[in-house]
Amino acid sequence: MYYSPHNEYLNPDAKIVIVGITPGWTQMKTAFQQAGNSLHNGHSIPEILRSAKKAASFSGSMRVNLISMLDGCGVPAALGVNSSETLFYDKWDLLHTTSVIKYPVFHQYKNYTGHRPKIEHSSLLSYFAYEIFPKELGMLKNRSLIIPLGKTVEHVFVMLIAQKELPAHHQYLFGFPHPSGANGHRKKQFEEQIQTFQKIVEKWAKQL
Repeated sequence: MYYSPHNEYLNPDAKIVIVGITPGWTQMKTAFQQAGNSLHNGHSIPEILRSAKKAASFSGSMRVNLISMLDGCGVPAALGVNSSETLFYDKWDLLHTTSVIKYPVFHQYKNYTGHRPKIEHSSLLSYFAYEIFPKELGMLKNRSLIIPLGKTVEHVFVMLIAQKELPAHHQYLFGFPHPSGANGHRKKQFEEQIQTFQKIVEKWAKQL
């Protein structure tokens, strides 16, 4: 496990919350580069953390895939914006991105994927997923649409909900495939569930 500054920032006013398993190498690199630039420009610590989060949030090709999938679910219509892309730019105040494991984890020089070890088989990973993470979600003020990315993250949510560790008023979008380009089944999985996703988003939007 390594430190990265971007997940130190929390947007308590977010309406959309996207949750990955752990920051990857690309996010970590981007966060440190942005933090360095902000520090060089004399920004305050809160400003540095905020800019690092904005720059690193699902950066690279994953962001492109994620935007397309959110558009397909009807998120823009629910929020009254033209495209989900605006969530990463001028409508960034509506978005909070985070991870069940707050800091980057690597296994054999590769991004941790939830296996080897499984989260429950590591006291360190379990601490971040089952103790630190629910406290973060507890700080959200709105009835948010929370999107767990992939089966490993969804499993953490299922366990936390069963233990009544998460706020009941949020809307959860389960079954959402991980947007990574390495997920070869992403498009098929998404197409199979898209109508269900659209109905959930529409239901959530009516209760905003």
